[in-house]
Amino acid sequence: RRERQRFVDKNGRCNVQHGNLGGESSRYLSDFFTTLVDLKWRWNLLIFLLTYTVAWLVMASMWWGIAYLRGDLQQAHGDTYSPCVANVYNFPSAFLFFVETEATIGYGHRYITERCPEGIVLFLFQSLLGSVVDAFLIGCMFIKMSQPKKRAETLMFSRAAVISQRDAKLCLMFRVGNLRNSHMVSAQIRCKLIKSRQTPEGEFLPLDQCELDVGFGTGADQLFLVSPLTICHEINSESPFFCLSQRSLRSEQFEIVVILEGIVETTGMTCQARTSYTEDEVLWGHRFLPVMSLEDGFFRVDYSQFHATFEVPTPPYSVKE
Repeated sequence: RRERQRFVDKNGRCNVQHGNLGGESSRYLSDFFTTLVDLKWRWNLLIFLLTYTVAWLVMASMWWGIAYLRGDLQQAHGDTYSPCVANVYNFPSAFLFFVETEATIGYGHRYITERCPEGIVLFLFQSLLGSVVDAFLIGCMFIKMSQPKKRAETLMFSRAAVISQRDAKLCLMFRVGNLRNSHMVSAQIRCKLIKSRQTPEGEFLPLDQCELDVGFGTGADQLFLVSPLTICHEINSESPFFCLSQRSLRSEQFEIVVILEGIVETTGMTCQARTSYTEDEVLWGHRFLPVMSLEDGFFRVDYSQFHATFEVPTPPYSVKE
C-alpha cells in the first residue's frame, strides 16, 4: 500500500487549511454567530463560561457602585432609612442580589426600593442585556448540539471499492448503509474524481474535479436507504476510467470522493456524509458479499459482512481495449 496525502479522509474530514487570509479575516467577525458555532466544543464552553462570568461581575460591580455612591454601604440600615437596594452591605451581597434578579429566584431578602431611580434604570438595562446574552449563547449551544454531524457517523461506506462486471458491463462499485432505523429522506449520492492533469495549453491542475456518473440520468442516484445498497458507476466511453485497466491501476494516482446527502427523518435537518477511495482501495476483479437474508417475517442485515469482498473472473483489460 502506498501511503499518501488524502484530499478527504475516510471519516469525511477535508484536509484543507486556509492560510494567509490577511484582511479577509474580518469576514469571520462579521458573521460571529456562525464562527462561534463552528468552533470546537472546548472553545464554545470556555466562551460560554467567560461571557457569563464577566457579565455577572460587571453587573454586580454596577450594583455595588450605586450602593457605594449613595452611601448605603456606610450607613446603618435602620427602620427609617431607605437604601437603593435593601440588605446590600458589600460586594458579595450585591453579587447575590444580581444573581437572584437575573435568575428570577427572588428570595425576598434583597429588593429595590422605590426611592432609587438609578437602580430602576439599571434593573431594566440588566433585564435587556440578560435576555440578549441568554438568547445568543443558549441559541448557539442549541444549534451546535442539534447539528446532524453525529448522524453522519451512523452512515457507513465500504472500506474499499471494487471493479467487476455487472450486466456484461465493467463497473466501479462501492457499498453504503444506514445503521439507524430512522430513514434518510430524499437521500442522494454523488461522486467526484480528484486527479491532477495538464491541459493542452500546458496548465497544470493539481486537484482537478471530475464528476462520476452514478445514475444521474436514470435516477439511480436517488436512494431508498433502508438497507445496504451497492452504488454502481458504469465505465463507458464517457467515464474518466475508460482507459483504466488492471495493469494501469497500479501506476495511477487518483482519489474518488463520495458524498451522501439527505434529510434526517427525526429532525428535518440536512445531513451530509463523506468518504474517499484512493487507487490502493480499488480492488480489480472483486464483488461484495451479500448481507441480506430473509427470516421469519423480516429481512435481516448482517453488517459483519458489509466490507467483505470475494474475487470473480474479470477481464484485466480496459473498456477501450
